[in-house]
Amino acid sequence: MYPPLSFTAPALAALLSLGCLSALAADTDASSAASVPAASASTGALHPIATLDLPRYMGTWFEIAKYPNWFQKKCTGATQAQYRLQPDDTVQVINRCRLQNGVLNEAMGVARQLGAATSAQLQVRFAPAWLGWLPGVWGDYWVIDLDAQYQLVAVSEPKKEYLWILARTPQVDAAAYQALLQRLAGMGFDLGRLETSPQD
Repeated sequence: MYPPLSFTAPALAALLSLGCLSALAADTDASSAASVPAASASTGALHPIATLDLPRYMGTWFEIAKYPNWFQKKCTGATQAQYRLQPDDTVQVINRCRLQNGVLNEAMGVARQLGAATSAQLQVRFAPAWLGWLPGVWGDYWVIDLDAQYQLVAVSEPKKEYLWILARTPQVDAAAYQALLQRLAGMGFDLGRLETSPQD
């Protein structure tokens, strides 16, 4: 769920992204089976993947690429997100990234799943728990593409204003990454806006 610094609602993001972030491979056919959304027309509405195994999705994700955003401007690298399923079925989100001075920045949040237990629609907040009743503090976190091995994922939200590509490892297979980019282009994302996230 993504946003790593002082992330607020719009930040949604890595859920899990943190640095979620990559931040963030399987072959194109395998990835399609688990993750291609119902509608992929460039002018159509964005849809999350059909099903998400939330427990399997937990763990560490490295940020591979993202749309630039204001809440990650201070991050210079090593962006990652860690997700942990809690007893109440919420997800603990820990986003980390390295700042220019070399210090690792960390932000903690919580994510909740919307709908069924297999829903790929989540919401994330980094605001204090006592503000959780306010709709504005929650940001959408939609899993829109995920390979069958749960190794490479794309996360966004209905308006397509935010986008993160995350992976289980700091580097990803080039062919799997290019195939994902083509699917994202088919959903209407501007690949020219993507910037890679340094992982070292």
